[in-house]
Amino acid sequence: MNIVLIGYRGTGKSMVGNVLAEMLHMDYVSMDEEIVKQSKMSIPEIVEKHGWTYFRDIESSVAGSLSCRDNLLIDTGGGVIEREENMNFLRNNAFVIWLRAEVDTIVERISSDTQRPSLTGEKSFTAEVREVLERRTPLYDKYCDFQLRTDSLSVEQIVDVIIKNIRLQ
Repeated sequence: MNIVLIGYRGTGKSMVGNVLAEMLHMDYVSMDEEIVKQSKMSIPEIVEKHGWTYFRDIESSVAGSLSCRDNLLIDTGGGVIEREENMNFLRNNAFVIWLRAEVDTIVERISSDTQRPSLTGEKSFTAEVREVLERRTPLYDKYCDFQLRTDSLSVEQIVDVIIKNIRLQ
């Protein structure tokens, strides 16, 4: 079985994923890192040269290849849920956990991140986060088996809650 972490950027997927994978003796895989390796470009370069659709195509290819493996903790990009095929791949033999946070928390955590280009183009950073999160929230909810707010929790607390809930399944 795999564990798949979904959620917007800044909700703790990477930090939690690394710790959780180690505790559960699973292999940690960052989909974004896999995309960068496959394309031999950074995410901003991919989007600048080829656009978001091309990026999402690579993301779908990575999702498909990961779905064939087992004992992985998969840290997804925030937009992976925007393509149903991605989630059909990733939910195969997996427990999907949605890490969530309020807009203000997300903005505080990722405001200095330069590895992701704008999703909307012309809006303020906070307005963009709010708009994209509003659009994606029903999708995160649709695809998750369990959800957890991370705003006021430490990585250790998040991992403890996840482990307890995995054992209940």
